[in-house]
Amino acid sequence: MAKEMIAMLLAGGQGSRLYALTQKLAKPAVPFGGKYRIIDFPLSNCVNSGIDTVGILTQYQPMVLNEYIGNGQPWDLDRLYGGVHVLPPYQQASGSDWYKGTANAIYQNISFIERYNPQYVIILSGDQICKQDYSDFLRFHKEKGAEFSVAVMEVPWEEAPRFGLMVADETDRITEFQEKPKHPKSNLASMGIYIFNWDILKKYLVEDEADPNSENDFGNNIIPNLLRDNRSMYAYRFSGYWKDVGTISSLWEANMEVLDPEHSGINLFDDEWKIYSRNSGMPGHKISPEAVIENSMVTDGCRISGSVKHSILFAGVRVEAGAEVEDAVVMGGSVIKSGAVVKHCIIAENVVVGENAIVGAMPADGEKGVATVGSGVYIGDGAKIGPNAMVNNNVKDGDVQW
Repeated sequence: MAKEMIAMLLAGGQGSRLYALTQKLAKPAVPFGGKYRIIDFPLSNCVNSGIDTVGILTQYQPMVLNEYIGNGQPWDLDRLYGGVHVLPPYQQASGSDWYKGTANAIYQNISFIERYNPQYVIILSGDQICKQDYSDFLRFHKEKGAEFSVAVMEVPWEEAPRFGLMVADETDRITEFQEKPKHPKSNLASMGIYIFNWDILKKYLVEDEADPNSENDFGNNIIPNLLRDNRSMYAYRFSGYWKDVGTISSLWEANMEVLDPEHSGINLFDDEWKIYSRNSGMPGHKISPEAVIENSMVTDGCRISGSVKHSILFAGVRVEAGAEVEDAVVMGGSVIKSGAVVKHCIIAENVVVGENAIVGAMPADGEKGVATVGSGVYIGDGAKIGPNAMVNNNVKDGDVQW
């Protein structure tokens, strides 16, 4: 049974510009964003894009990475046919050794790719923080009738000389490739993410391997050879979040951008495009500058902009600005909207307490009641729920239940 597209993830880089962080660690295994490692991003993109077969090409300090990936279960990649496979370099009868370059790494694993007989192969980098829908990229590749497509991002012209640049015509067909040029003709930076028709990729890998003068590299050898032969090559413009975290400063910047998802475009709380990790199904909690938290237990994925005192917040709870939570148990996924007051009560899972609503009250001496709201209930804006109330149904805006 052939796969339409499989992914090959280049994760062998030494990451020498990350110095102390990669002395004992492959770059893709470097921790990121509180709960993740860099490799979680391309793996999660694969799963979210419907790709269920991924080969991870490791080389440098692979132990932590191998252990972390395991059988691929956290990313739903523990498949009988397909799934995730760690592919270290291995000695062949003909004598082979370390992966010599990015193209040679794929060449050494032609037999792995052949097992799945794919129409297309997507080649990914293990050292980028990026949220990208590869199925949209594949749709573009097919619509253009391309043999090779590369994901590109527009970068400021003054920064263009730092990148490999794709010069493309008005149909996005690539006419020239410039590797870090002094005088750029384009500001379309290659993201190092490629889709090939498998028959084309195989042909060029075999030819490249036979060339004793080749550096066996996609940027320096394979792409120029495709251009030389006037192959059907297209640039896919990507406008989402992408960062090459190959330096200490870019890794620091990307972590800081996690704190400002509205402006940076990297939102770890996005339920439509989850980032999966061996450590957790949810990102860490986020405390806004205006939040107040005292003597409380706050669990993964909470976002707090209001006041939380002496309370237990389960995973994924949201407390908006101006809301007050005190002496409360708020279960997973519930939202306390701005101006709401929630005191001395139990709120079950996936409840919404509307703006300026009141649920419960601090008890007077001798009183024992605890207000309770059942799971999935919506408490309308401005509604009032008394200190002994037990609410199992939605409450309309402004209603009172005592």
